[in-house]
Amino acid sequence: MKISSRGAVAPFIAMEVMAEARARDATGAQVIHMEVGQPATPAPRRAIEAAERALRADPLGYTEATGLPALREAISARYRVRHGVEVAPERIVVTPGASGAFLLAFSGLFEAGARVAVADPGYPAYRNILRALDLKVARMEAGPETRFQPDPQMVANAGRLGPVAGVLAASPANPTGSMLDRDALTDLVEECQRVGAVFVSDEIYHGIEYGPPAPSALEISNDLIVVNSFSKYFSMTGWRVGWMVVPPEHAQAFERLAQNLFICPPHVSQVAALAALDAEEELQANLAVYAANRALLMEEMPKAGLDRIAPCDGAFYLWADLSALTDDSEAFCARMLAEAGVAAAPGVDFDPVRGAGWARFSFAGSTADMREGARRLKSWLKG
Repeated sequence: MKISSRGAVAPFIAMEVMAEARARDATGAQVIHMEVGQPATPAPRRAIEAAERALRADPLGYTEATGLPALREAISARYRVRHGVEVAPERIVVTPGASGAFLLAFSGLFEAGARVAVADPGYPAYRNILRALDLKVARMEAGPETRFQPDPQMVANAGRLGPVAGVLAASPANPTGSMLDRDALTDLVEECQRVGAVFVSDEIYHGIEYGPPAPSALEISNDLIVVNSFSKYFSMTGWRVGWMVVPPEHAQAFERLAQNLFICPPHVSQVAALAALDAEEELQANLAVYAANRALLMEEMPKAGLDRIAPCDGAFYLWADLSALTDDSEAFCARMLAEAGVAAAPGVDFDPVRGAGWARFSFAGSTADMREGARRLKSWLKG
């Protein structure tokens, strides 16, 4: 049996590092986990209690393909309160994690062979999902001059090599944590409209900001796709609940695609997600931990020699320049895990062309672990 070209995608290296780190944990090695974007905190107490009640009282069969009506209405209300925009519940499609939303978006929007522009550094699954769907990736090389975010000129440059059907941007971004302010986001959306490209806005780190809140692309236009998730701010990675907001005229098409691809998102997870929307006090306490971790690492990492870090406006990552130490981030991270007991994601995962001199450190764990991780790094790198 031969695997198709669609199945021959690159690995998600951060997940492979996590597997190796957990294997070391099993031997008693006590690894400091900074490799994956997974909050150390559990799902909100309200969410867990709601799931427990549902498991006892409800058969938890299929829901609507687009999600429980009550959950879609609650997400709609969140946009009204947080962003001051009206989003009809009918435009919201609840999905099996944000990954399910990207599958729906890319399948529903783009014909096979279409080019989609994606910024590097960026989340590796963007590229891999696109390629698995027979779509072509148009790289947009972002760097310090644009705070590691795409801009209209990058979109225009991508179009010079052939038509661009879509543009994908994340704010706050993975792996950098950088954000687009409203003006920069508006310029990007307007450039996409000018060249006829669909704008897909990854907003899964909304709520995790260390300054002004991130604007939603929905504040600028309805003629685009927004993806969000309960994984990050709501600490519900393994529950696999995300959502997407689609233009009203396309809602039925995405519903039919969701029916056939997924039937529906996990019912019990949707019940928990609905309750999580009312857990703001607990979620803000989690955010305070991330803020403390960020402040600690921004002070301590330079003492280990890692003093060139992307602007971390949100999310829970530090994108660190290793170029003074290595030109092979994958080998460097493997040694760091083996010798220092610190797991981080090599930069080639997020930027296959320039990432050999970078690494991503997640600070979604406990403050005690982040302090110990910084101590180990300083000891390992400085002796």
